[in-house]
Amino acid sequence: MVCCQTEHLLTIPQVCEKFNVSVDMAKPAASPGLSAAEATKRFTENGPNQLSPPKRKHPFFIFMHHLLGLFNLLLLVAGIISYIVLGIDVKENLPNAWLGAILILVAFLNAFIEFYQGQKSAAILESFMNLIPAKCYVIREGRAQQISAAELVLGDIVYVRSGDKLPADLYLFVANEFKVDNSSLTGEADPQERRTSNTQQNPLEATNLVFNGTLAVNGEAYGIVIRTGDHTVIGQIASMTANEERGKSPMTAEIDIFVKLIASVAGLVAIVFFVLGLTAKGLTFSTSLTFAIGTFVSFVPEGLPATVTILLTFAAKRMASRNVLVKDLQGVETLGAITLLATDKTGTLTRNQMTVTFVWTGGDFLSAQPPNPGEKNKPDAPKTLTMDHTGANEIIHISALCSRARFESSTGPINERTILGDATESGLLRYAAAKIPDFDTIYDAYPKVLEIPFNSENKWAMTIHKKKHSKGSLMLYLKGAPERVLRICSSFYDASQNEAVPMTDEHKTQFDETYTLMASKGHRVLAFAALQLPEETYPADFVFSKEPINYPTTDLTFYGLISLEDPPKHGVREAIGHCREAGIKVMMVTGDHPLTAEAIGRKINMMLQETKAMIAKKRGVPEAQVHESEVNAIVIHGESIDALSDKEWENIFSKEEIIFARTSPKHKLQIVKRAQAIGHIVGVTGDGVNDSPALKKADLGIAMNVSGSDVSKEAAAMILVDDNFASCVSGIEEGRLIFQNLKKSVQYTVSHTMPQVWANLLYIIVPLPLPLGAMLILVTDLGFDFIHALTYAWDPPENRAGLMKLTPRKPVTQHSIQQRQRHREEDAMDGLIDPETGERKPQTFVHKMAQPFRKRFWKRMLESREEDVLVGKATLSWAYLEAGTLITFGCLLTYFLAIWYYARVTPRDLQRNGADWGTAATVTLGDGRVLNSDEQKEILSVGQAAYYISIFCQQCFNLFICKARLGMPYGKFMFTNIYNFVGILCGLCLTVFIVYVPGVTTAFGTSHHLSPLMWLVPIACGCVLFAHSILRTLFLQWKNPPKYSRDVVGLQMFPTRWSTRGG
Repeated sequence: MVCCQTEHLLTIPQVCEKFNVSVDMAKPAASPGLSAAEATKRFTENGPNQLSPPKRKHPFFIFMHHLLGLFNLLLLVAGIISYIVLGIDVKENLPNAWLGAILILVAFLNAFIEFYQGQKSAAILESFMNLIPAKCYVIREGRAQQISAAELVLGDIVYVRSGDKLPADLYLFVANEFKVDNSSLTGEADPQERRTSNTQQNPLEATNLVFNGTLAVNGEAYGIVIRTGDHTVIGQIASMTANEERGKSPMTAEIDIFVKLIASVAGLVAIVFFVLGLTAKGLTFSTSLTFAIGTFVSFVPEGLPATVTILLTFAAKRMASRNVLVKDLQGVETLGAITLLATDKTGTLTRNQMTVTFVWTGGDFLSAQPPNPGEKNKPDAPKTLTMDHTGANEIIHISALCSRARFESSTGPINERTILGDATESGLLRYAAAKIPDFDTIYDAYPKVLEIPFNSENKWAMTIHKKKHSKGSLMLYLKGAPERVLRICSSFYDASQNEAVPMTDEHKTQFDETYTLMASKGHRVLAFAALQLPEETYPADFVFSKEPINYPTTDLTFYGLISLEDPPKHGVREAIGHCREAGIKVMMVTGDHPLTAEAIGRKINMMLQETKAMIAKKRGVPEAQVHESEVNAIVIHGESIDALSDKEWENIFSKEEIIFARTSPKHKLQIVKRAQAIGHIVGVTGDGVNDSPALKKADLGIAMNVSGSDVSKEAAAMILVDDNFASCVSGIEEGRLIFQNLKKSVQYTVSHTMPQVWANLLYIIVPLPLPLGAMLILVTDLGFDFIHALTYAWDPPENRAGLMKLTPRKPVTQHSIQQRQRHREEDAMDGLIDPETGERKPQTFVHKMAQPFRKRFWKRMLESREEDVLVGKATLSWAYLEAGTLITFGCLLTYFLAIWYYARVTPRDLQRNGADWGTAATVTLGDGRVLNSDEQKEILSVGQAAYYISIFCQQCFNLFICKARLGMPYGKFMFTNIYNFVGILCGLCLTVFIVYVPGVTTAFGTSHHLSPLMWLVPIACGCVLFAHSILRTLFLQWKNPPKYSRDVVGLQMFPTRWSTRGG
């Protein structure tokens, strides 16, 4: 890793010797550099200077992964067994040909839908990735030439200037006022000065190194390539990212458990009744196996995987319309489930664009921006700066003229122009350009005659311009570090007198107070001074020189201070407020300074309460005397992270407001793992290379599109297309809504299972003539039920405000942490935890399938949990006990009444002849009538048609019952989704088609002789089901009312001053 590199500790000759290259420090452009032959040789040995593309699975293996998922595997096995049975007895088991084909087709269809949606999302992502290598200037054989950055080799001499992206890791041997923006790599927002000397031990902080992927923002430099491709710092971080694995999404894990549950129960019941068929019923082997398959199929909701995938797809499309691109469909729901959102600062929460905030001049404290809506009427609010203020006017002109930053073009709106220069000077220039009329002519009006650039020794920059004043024709402007500028000033501009007055101690006290105030807000502060050069000493044609110095550097007039900050992005404050209202813990993880991070955090609703240091200062006591229980806000410095104990980590995550500052990529990854270890579902947002490992490891990594690096986009599972953090709130709302809708869909879908199961069980137990055949079971699952379940995709929230006030569905509490710890200890005893890494070991397929047959599986399934899962106890109770039982009674009632109405055959007659019904040549009824085989089959077809339409009618009622998740199953919201009614209409058409169309009835074992009057029976049963659901809802709301997040005191839900001015 980068920490093992030592080039920054070497001298220039030592580096040249190590890489066998010659340089000319006096004339770097004339350096010999490498020969073409040597460059070709090194290129052959080390390969191109580019990151290895991430490993991708072949589409075939991706498809097979979906096809061999547990759910589809069950269908494939059942389909294959159907054909095995067909091979044993073709004549008797001919329907198995259709049954097997449909089961296998459904498995392939489910897999294809998942595969297609995943590939489509991946294709969209590729359009956002920009992996085309940049060009760079290299010196080979004593001459400069432009080549592709991919052709760079170790030892190459590279020339970089302001505006260039660094093509590799370089050791600088010449640097002229050179600064780099490392924000994408380290999170540090301020431009970093780079020179040929170095005293730092940490290579990331070394002043003589620059890194691949960072940006030169000022000056120029020559450097020797010391690392290329995957060996660069950015390459090592990318490698760290590739080594991390994202765990299963909460919903995937829950569906896996549900499928194992269904598979184990279905398999066990099928085996039991296969044996009963052979022994108690005396059926043949093939008939018993066919019956077992029917029982198995009745348990498995075949359309569920496709339903879940399609619902997630619709949600992903809605997210895309709100500028949130989902790479992994499961990420749609995961965003709604997150309990902790860890976010980078620079470029994510803030604009990564320094902006003027306050100006202090002549004793007046002025706001450079319009006031917040919430601050307009405050009596102590600062006045807004205008150019009528003489001191402010002068400072703005100094900002514009004493600057090396320039607009790339003089066309277009000021706020949209590209600026060449470092972030601070760019911020000053953009503000000055917006304030000064006819700004584009200012350089011609006041030409520069001398410039002394900023350097680390003076800590100020100076320019002299031809600008007439009362004393002459030349004006000296200077800006820089406040204490250094004040030191060379002897007078002070006083606004009350509108002139310069001698500097006094009172002026210095005002300076100290204002400087401290601005710095305490986390702002960068610069001081400004000027000097009117007298005509007699410095005439208009005076020739200035730097050596020897013939310009004044003392007795200047101090004009004031300007503070700048990297302001929050549009909507960030409100977005974080909404997240906290939703019970989501939002914390900042940044490479920036702790004071800067905390200052930003307090502006954007991330930190509202007092830290331990603030409480101690207020009380006037040492921090050790402040008990941890009194503290709910904490700022952690990255240097302390490696030494934190488990107890200290637990204490940190127990706080409501958390900021991690000065963190490295390794620290960010460690923070994510620690949070996941106690049960948090972690979302991570970021745009820099340094965010990538954490983005990959998080339950949901969210990258920025515009400002995001390619590595971060590749690592993330979701991308904010417009870089707007506020889009996260839209995504969370959409994620919570899709979970509610998925839960409705699953509860609805599984409800028809028991009527199907009982139809098969009663055939063996009572026995009854089979009330529902395998084909009708499939056409229920993949017909109207599938259509109805899909309509939930368009369900709006029952209460939009209430949806975002619900607690996260898997909240992290003391009880959940202890429960999770106990489970981990049990798994460690079973050898499921790797003792070295602490990660769960990969489980074999056999182990996964064996889980439902272990006591611990059921113990964990049934233990009390403070969470809302996709398939929980309430859902299972409704589907298998309550609705399942009531719908079964309704189906049986309709079945018996339809047969009696059509042929006057009583339930007793059916029970007495059930074992032989349809296979015997004749059966004798209780009233003495004799039915031949054809009559028996027709009567059974009427009964099966009745059973089928009964499921349809009652499921129509259930469709609306399942819509109510938070309140009663009635009200206006029941009619807000027109697609529910479209689905019922489509289902009705399909049901009528199957039951009444001649020819079709033969294929599905139904009969058009079913009387329309029989439809009234299941409708009445549906009303009973609806009444039961109302009573059930009243009981559940009394016993377990919906849990809403508590209010967060002190949230500022009005826009920041930056928000009102646009993104």
